Amino acid sequence: MTKNELTVKTDRLILRPLERSDFDAVLSYYSLPDVQRYLDWKARDKIEAKVAFDALRKQTRLTRPGEIITFAIVRKTDGAVMGHVSLRWADAHAAQGEVRFALGPAFRRQGFGSEAVNAVITMGFADYKLHRIFAVTAGKNEAAAKLLKHLGMRLEAHYREHALFQGEWDEELHFAILDREWQRSAKVRDLSRHKVA
Repeated sequence: MTKNELTVKTDRLILRPLERSDFDAVLSYYSLPDVQRYLDWKARDKIEAKVAFDALRKQTRLTRPGEIITFAIVRKTDGAVMGHVSLRWADAHAAQGEVRFALGPAFRRQGFGSEAVNAVITMGFADYKLHRIFAVTAGKNEAAAKLLKHLGMRLEAHYREHALFQGEWDEELHFAILDREWQRSAKVRDLSRHKVA
């Protein structure tokens, strides 16, 4: 895919590469403490936020391990940039990818996050022939965990108090789904519940 072809449309969203004009919209959620806690690039001020934003804008290829595609999550009705979602090629031999996402508070709990993540996972399996896609979230990020479970991802690990973060013990949840599980009908549900102690 070229940068011009990197557009995904869903019922309510357009996923497209970030543009320079998206900076203020991204900054409005990216700089919030509850979002910053989970991001790779910290942004303590506008200069650091611009550096992080420019790095996200360059993430437009998925041709080898380590590369990332990042999309702006844009609402079709008014063009509002609500957040961003990424797919990272994590491992070539095992054909694994990682999905990451951030959504502004005003757009949460309306299904936009699920719709965007669903589209990127589908793209990862259909277009890039990944075998397994995983996501990592903080134990306290209940909304993200709920979204990933809703999409059918399985909780594979719960790392309890694995690291000190801002003076308190941090917990991490690891979710994943295989290509063959994703292809099953949404009406098919496992009878057993996956639990990790």
